[in-house]
Amino acid sequence: MDITSILSLFIQLAGFVIGLGAVTVIDFHGFLGRKSSYWSEATTRTHKVTKPLIWIGITLCLIGGILNYTKSTNTTYILLHLILVTALILNGIFLSFYVSPYLLKKEKEGKSKELLPSSLQNKIFVSLIFSDIGWWGGLLLLCIYLVTK
Repeated sequence: MDITSILSLFIQLAGFVIGLGAVTVIDFHGFLGRKSSYWSEATTRTHKVTKPLIWIGITLCLIGGILNYTKSTNTTYILLHLILVTALILNGIFLSFYVSPYLLKKEKEGKSKELLPSSLQNKIFVSLIFSDIGWWGGLLLLCIYLVTK
């Protein structure tokens, strides 16, 4: 194993650690915030930290993956990871440019303790499922790739 392989794997794994860690934190906050005004407000505050960490994680995973797969001839793993990262990016766009501004507006209005409307909660729940499948699926896929390489 050469230094480039080690560095690319390190970057990709760092992306998973940072991104998946942030996703886990915000998912738990969001789950608790569905029925609790305390946790609803905590979720609004927490997302200000987790949102950039998730984007950093996606970026590192993408960079590490590109470097990691440059020598690979197995296009299946490359294609599956590209599908997952695209889904995570689209999901992140929804959360960053639709949900986040809504939360920040409510906070500015002094209404961050109010529970979110059920229609928005349902959309966020679907987004959470996509996010968890994307992050955990991507990590599992990387493990399978490394073991079968």
